[in-house]
Amino acid sequence: MNSRLDQFREIWQNLPEVAESRCVEWDGARSDKMGKMPRYTVFWLAALDRERVPSDVESAIADYVQFLERSEGTQLRGAYLSVGFRPDVDLILWVLGHDPADVQELALALRRTAVGRALQLRYAYFGMAGSSQYDPTHGPAFLRGVPPKRYLSVYPFVKTPEWYLLPFEERRRLMAEHGRLGDEFPSVLTNTVNSFGVQDQEFIVALEDDDVATLISMVQRLRAAEVRKYTQLDTPIFLGQRYEPAEALRRLLS
Repeated sequence: MNSRLDQFREIWQNLPEVAESRCVEWDGARSDKMGKMPRYTVFWLAALDRERVPSDVESAIADYVQFLERSEGTQLRGAYLSVGFRPDVDLILWVLGHDPADVQELALALRRTAVGRALQLRYAYFGMAGSSQYDPTHGPAFLRGVPPKRYLSVYPFVKTPEWYLLPFEERRRLMAEHGRLGDEFPSVLTNTVNSFGVQDQEFIVALEDDDVATLISMVQRLRAAEVRKYTQLDTPIFLGQRYEPAEALRRLLS
């Protein structure tokens, strides 16, 4: 057991270098500027307050987007519209960062803008990425530098207390079955990050695909996995369609 733990610690410590060497650049200029792939991720889910929409929309959008795209230490993976999919959220911003302080600085900068004052934050899911303890070769798609897809489904996730009392080998067996079922949907990108001790949930799960039907089919298929009985929470679920940031805001504010 000690050798397995030592191996996992070594993989964890070297994960940023491994991810960088394997990455497929989806934003070359920004990735080069940032260096190693960021390990922290946050999903900001906001609703629009129409009473606060700025009069000069285009100027306000330009001001907001420049912070999103040029902030030091952070990188925007996507801006997603949720209008029509849920009544409580209109916009999802998926931000990556090397340091939690950089993420917080961006949040403060955005809040000071005219668009930021019109967006009321409803949820914020924050976590740190790493490889799976059950399969160290598996990690979030964004950490491998895989380009984002059209649709995003994101939700908090909590296991039951009984899960953590199972022997490691049994947990690994159950997760392997779960993985085999997921492999039936190769187009879906999976991103699971840890939130232990920093937020209410234990994990954040983000699924990406160009087809909503595929996301639905995969999650339905995974319901048959034996490990499902150890799920305590996997709601609320948020669906968004990806746009260029300025276009997403233009559609939302118009």
